Amino acid sequence: MNAARDFLAPVFAQYPLEVSSGEGVWLHTASGRRVLDLYGGHAVAALGYGHPGWTRALAEQAQTLNFQSNAVPLEVRARAAARLIEFSRLDFNSVFFVNSGAEANENALKMAFTITGRSEVVALEHSFHGRTAAAGALTWGAAGKWYGLPRTPFDVRFIARRDLSALNAISERTAAVVVEPVQGVGGAFDLGAEYLAALRRRCNETGAQLVFDEVQCGMGRTGEPFAANLYGVQPDMLTTAKALGNGFPVAVLMMTPRVASAVKLDALGTTFGGGPMACAVVCAVIDAIESEDLLANVRRVSACIRERCLVGPVHGFQGAGFLAGLICSRPAKDIQRALLERDILTGTSGDPQVLRLLPPFILRESEVELLRSALLDIGP
Repeated sequence: MNAARDFLAPVFAQYPLEVSSGEGVWLHTASGRRVLDLYGGHAVAALGYGHPGWTRALAEQAQTLNFQSNAVPLEVRARAAARLIEFSRLDFNSVFFVNSGAEANENALKMAFTITGRSEVVALEHSFHGRTAAAGALTWGAAGKWYGLPRTPFDVRFIARRDLSALNAISERTAAVVVEPVQGVGGAFDLGAEYLAALRRRCNETGAQLVFDEVQCGMGRTGEPFAANLYGVQPDMLTTAKALGNGFPVAVLMMTPRVASAVKLDALGTTFGGGPMACAVVCAVIDAIESEDLLANVRRVSACIRERCLVGPVHGFQGAGFLAGLICSRPAKDIQRALLERDILTGTSGDPQVLRLLPPFILRESEVELLRSALLDIGP
């Protein structure tokens, strides 16, 4: 092992791939390999690598003002917030910038407890909401694998996904229901319009806050601004990150007017959230999605994946847009390994049979054909 790497905490499994640079949807290694990236760094690289508008926005902002705290009003922060509200096409009027998806979820929970005065949260089986204390408490299986804390900070009830009868577990004791409209780690599993609409109705009946965790499936990944748009369901709060910054750490909590009215001075806080460089890249990501018509590209190319890649070991699909789950006839880890040998990087998931695709929004049909050919070469 390289001596410098000996100082890194060994907490991450590593792909047998050392990346030196990237361009578009391609990764380059020091040894000269050119690898098609269909995983996008855990759904982060929405614009791919070396996007000129994103790079220019970050460089210009760094030269102008690299940081100031939230105690100082910044025009770029206000502009990013307004762009996000407009981009969402949903009934939000306020945003709170933070650093990561888990942090956004933590603050959504805090607002739900503040509004309702209740102490129980309902989440879904197979969910993933982050690794911090509150977000980890809502993550399916965390307690038995990595949670590491002696107790959760509140009561959590897990219910089966897509099970309408299980919604009765949501009651007048429930402060919030937190759900990924399309589960990521859970296997690119889309919950669907019927289930999410029923979830909205049950929250209305009980006074629980409905929180959409769109950290992975948001910011255009489904081919709409958010999965909330795709399924036609308005949550009380929505969190998103990953694609929001295209690699620069940034996340956001978006709130409806009713939730925003409950925010008090000093009730929420962050040092780095809403920094000028983060806000500049948020604007750049939205600019690129809109000016390059990337939502339409996601819809078109994701349809191509479904039409062309039901071959070789793949016998089914689930998910939405560029959060796609390829259901395999044998363990997804084996297929992932075989694809990487053919210079295509993909991901796995909590479902051992599901290969997860999270490609940049700039992926083209010609690159889907490379995936199809590789799957055919692997065989059933």
